[in-house]
Amino acid sequence: MKFLGVVIVCLTGGLLLYGTADFPDWGDPSSPASTHLSDYYIEKTIEDTQVPNIVTSVLADYRGFDTMFETAVIFTAGLACFLLLRDFRGKKERFYRHKPTGVILHIKDGKKTLAVGKEFEHMDKDWVPSDLIIKTVCRILIPFIQIYAMYVVAHGDFSPGGGFQGGVIFGSSLILLAISYDLKTLVKRIKEKVLGIFAALGVLIYVGIAAICMPMGGNFLDYSKLAPLVPGDPHHVRALGMLGVEIGVGFAVMAVMAIIYINIVSEGRHDEGL
Repeated sequence: MKFLGVVIVCLTGGLLLYGTADFPDWGDPSSPASTHLSDYYIEKTIEDTQVPNIVTSVLADYRGFDTMFETAVIFTAGLACFLLLRDFRGKKERFYRHKPTGVILHIKDGKKTLAVGKEFEHMDKDWVPSDLIIKTVCRILIPFIQIYAMYVVAHGDFSPGGGFQGGVIFGSSLILLAISYDLKTLVKRIKEKVLGIFAALGVLIYVGIAAICMPMGGNFLDYSKLAPLVPGDPHHVRALGMLGVEIGVGFAVMAVMAIIYINIVSEGRHDEGL
């Protein structure tokens, strides 16, 4: 079966590479994209969407279907990682440190546990002494990283940024928390169920905003039809619609990054890891 899988992957890759031979040359001014689409986007973006960032208007408005399915693919990747790696079995062995003496106890029977408290503390198998400086610096930096991530999402329509970039930055702050402290600290701060909810919520926000446009008399992803529901200047409705879907993308990317990281480093057990 593995050999068959390799053959299928190679054939698919070969067909994709063969198909690239029909692509126009890079930067070809006579290509269909340059002669039919680019000029329209450059000339009409602000008039149509009230968004000065052409990249955002293309991704979240003109090419909104593609971005929606990209978000769904990210969610699917996180779900696949969870289904393949998540292991709900208990640990086969545990390590404890006796605080007064520093003696490390290795209990091979996974069913036996010691009460964690003033006398004993749980340890990872590959124990590394905590560094107060690293913990303190990261504890100070993480809130600022997360604020910057929200800024990148919120201002993606006016400056470089958006849901994908902001979600990656926010997800990186969660990974930094796990690296500077330990995985258990991250799992305690943001539960597995919460990450799953955020991942699904991100996709639902995108699809929900797009679907609301239909009963309002428009097409799927036609943000201009949301004007009766959004207070303020009706000319900025499309920009606000794009902001909404970018927030959904940010939720999905952030949660999936954390889900994949936690399951890989802990081998699906969520108990210890880098």
